[in-house]
Amino acid sequence: MALTVSLVALFGLVLFLLLRSHTLGYGSAFVAAGFGFFLASTGAAGPINQLTTAVIDAFQQL
Repeated sequence: MALTVSLVALFGLVLFLLLRSHTLGYGSAFVAAGFGFFLASTGAAGPINQLTTAVIDAFQQL
């Protein structure tokens, strides 16, 4: 049985853990989230999605 997790949920969890451990400040987290939001609306979103899919498929082949 394969378990699929949304990358948004995964990155959200990592961001939450970094904020909780005080490794990342609230201002930096806001900038990182804003950068990701605006990056998704550019032409770079397609290649980033393809790269992410390729990496995930490579891990599944291991």
